Amino acid sequence: MSERTTTVLYTLGWSLLRRVPEPAGRAAFRALADAAWLRRGPGVRRLEANLRRVAGPDRIRALSRAGMRSYLRYFYEMFMLESYTDEDMRARVDCTGIEYLEDILASGRGVVAALPHMGNWDLAGAWVTRYGIPVTTVAERLKPESLFERFVAFREGLGIEVLPLTGGSTHSFGVLARRLRQGRLVCLLADRDLTATGVEVAFFGEPA
Repeated sequence: MSERTTTVLYTLGWSLLRRVPEPAGRAAFRALADAAWLRRGPGVRRLEANLRRVAGPDRIRALSRAGMRSYLRYFYEMFMLESYTDEDMRARVDCTGIEYLEDILASGRGVVAALPHMGNWDLAGAWVTRYGIPVTTVAERLKPESLFERFVAFREGLGIEVLPLTGGSTHSFGVLARRLRQGRLVCLLADRDLTATGVEVAFFGEPA
């Protein structure tokens, strides 16, 4: 898929999908997930290799199908997120333990939340900002640049401060350090080694 086509599809998702009744929208994205799963392209094969490492050889196809449906459900909800009211946010998030975060921030200390790519990260970020806790994060620079800028605008519209991993006007690490000294919450997706400087570890019996 060309960069231009990718940008057009994302733009249509953000602009048009909210006009579609939610049951129909969810059904369409579920069908897209099943179609991708049936094709068993490189992404699905990688997912199944990862699942096999963790869950063993049994039920891999069923697990990967559920994984693809979860992934496409995230995209549907992401496209819809800008239209959610505060009430919609509260209805979609069940939070426990936030008082621990509040206690640390109230003491004046910043917090680094090391997060996985799991569930709807954008919904969680939008919810916690509406709860009253400002969030700063770092985003991988996507291609084309227009798509990256649209993602940044989308997340900033939700109240999330977004710093580019590379190519920004200021050094992101320095800004993160300042935010922590200011007693802010810094959320970092920590399960991808985008800079190729990570430490190799044994993960479920294999190097990662």
